[in-house]
Amino acid sequence: MDALPLYASRSITMSAPSLPIVVIGAGPIGLAAAAQLLARGLEPLVLEAGPDIGHAVRAWGHVRMFSPWAFNTDAAARALLEAEGWSAPDPTLYPTGAELVASYLAPLAATAALRGRIRTGSKVVGVARRDFGRLHGGAGRDTSPFVVHLETCCGVRAVEARAVIDCSGTWHAPNPAGSHGMPAPGETQHAARFASGIPDVRGTERATYAGRTTLVVGAGHSAMNAVLDLAALAKEAPGTRILWAFRRPLGAVNFGGGAKDGLAQRGELGARAQALVETGAVTALAPFLIDRIAEAEGKLTIMGRQEARITTVQTDRVIVATGFRPELSFLREVRLGLDPAVEATPALAPLIDPNLHSCGTVRPHGEAELRHPDRGFYIAGMKSYGRAPTFLMATGHEQVRSIAAFLAGDVEAARRVELVLPETGVCSTGRAPAGAAAACCTPVTPQGICCDPKPALAPEAPCCATAEVAAVPDGQRGACCG
Repeated sequence: MDALPLYASRSITMSAPSLPIVVIGAGPIGLAAAAQLLARGLEPLVLEAGPDIGHAVRAWGHVRMFSPWAFNTDAAARALLEAEGWSAPDPTLYPTGAELVASYLAPLAATAALRGRIRTGSKVVGVARRDFGRLHGGAGRDTSPFVVHLETCCGVRAVEARAVIDCSGTWHAPNPAGSHGMPAPGETQHAARFASGIPDVRGTERATYAGRTTLVVGAGHSAMNAVLDLAALAKEAPGTRILWAFRRPLGAVNFGGGAKDGLAQRGELGARAQALVETGAVTALAPFLIDRIAEAEGKLTIMGRQEARITTVQTDRVIVATGFRPELSFLREVRLGLDPAVEATPALAPLIDPNLHSCGTVRPHGEAELRHPDRGFYIAGMKSYGRAPTFLMATGHEQVRSIAAFLAGDVEAARRVELVLPETGVCSTGRAPAGAAAACCTPVTPQGICCDPKPALAPEAPCCATAEVAAVPDGQRGACCG
């Protein structure tokens, strides 16, 4: 690992050209942020906690995305790659996580422009204003540089930055199975028999799930893909049984927009998952709220409530696909502005709060919606959405394009919308019968749901949410968020 500049005692203002802009995370959005900053003549320093770039993406390398290549690359990143002779993948194909790394992220990180600006094995453990903790204000706070503490193999070091863009994602902070937002009693004790997201049940972890009973918890695209993979495994391995627990009544479960979805594979995912429920290929428990977990005779005993009844089910394994949450502990000294429920910025939260929106696509947004009280600090990418399960990779590209433009002083470009997202084709949480087409979304009052993602939408108008995890055609393996 290259040497890093140590903490400096000299007085440096935020505008000092000698200071880099620190980008936390070398995933798809972090590398796109670095490319966008370079395109604006700004100096990025990318800090990645993992041993290599795209560390979280590699963890779901077996998973196929439901968005094609056309939605998964950043314009500034493509420019860096093309300058070195890179040929873009077929825009109509759907990459796996491993393909995203091999064909895009790894070549991008290896470009002459970026390779000297990325530090792997550098876990950020603290961010603050130099000489200003969270409590301390004053005229110099906004012009004081940020101090970023990072943990490496050599101990904790510090670097200064004129701005910080946190693109660290949420992969390492999954939500628990417990019904109260906390791990249910016994969940941590039996963690070895739990998995989060979409485990590779048809590949490296086949022996763990084949011929056994698995409880899948969650109603989103990750849960759908886990269930679909298990259903495919059940056809190959007799005795494989699938329980699917939802936290809401089955009639309120949103299986997506089907043929109306602007991303065909996302629509196909929901339709196939719904068909498994309709045909009884999986046992649906809805609503089912998990209260306690124990072990008896080699089985996990899951105790909870199904409507007003105490219900107990037995299973060998549990896949928890209940979403993720932002890890904020290392930002304790930064003045953050967060919605109390969603944990996104107050300007972004109303656009993505799943309690408010059940359909459509989040309006493209950028620097203005992502600002925090500490000037020059931003959270972008999946982490910017807090606890909302609604992120699309293309949205993150637009976020960092806008942030880079603003940091370079181009306010007009920062406010310009340069992205049109595909609509989900979903307009309510009510479950349509199998095979029924979903109605398309239309704008309504500011108090209701706006589902028009077109750039002409008024900046203050709220929009409804969508979700990216993954979809797959028959014969292909699972998917995950981008």
